[in-house]
Formats: sequence, C-alpha cells, structure tokens
Amino acid sequence: MAISRVWIEDGCIACGNCESVCPEVFTVSDHSEVKEGVVFADFEAGIKQAADECPVEVIKFE
Repeated sequence: MAISRVWIEDGCIACGNCESVCPEVFTVSDHSEVKEGVVFADFEAGIKQAADECPVEVIKFE
C-alpha cells in the first residue's frame, strides 16, 4: 500500500539526514519538516530510508 502520510514526532535533533536522503519530502531548519503538497507515493524508498536512518527515530509514516 502506498504511503499516504508522513510526520515527524517531537524529539527531532535537526541532524539533516532526512533532507540529504530525501530532499523532495523533508526540509531542515531549526527542526525537520515534511513539505506540503508532496505525493508521498512517488518517494516511498526515500521516506523509508530516512525513517530507518533517523538517529532519534522520529520520522513516521503510514
């Protein structure tokens, strides 16, 4: 099933890893954010990789 929702829970340390892995979906300034208007299904591999590599495990998706 395609990813339809991506969010970042409290505890982000703004390491920038998610943005380097999948800049189409994530942006980092003071903390990481999920970009609006993105078709998540188009970037599933990057979203999953960013979530797997998040050092504080705060990237979630469904």
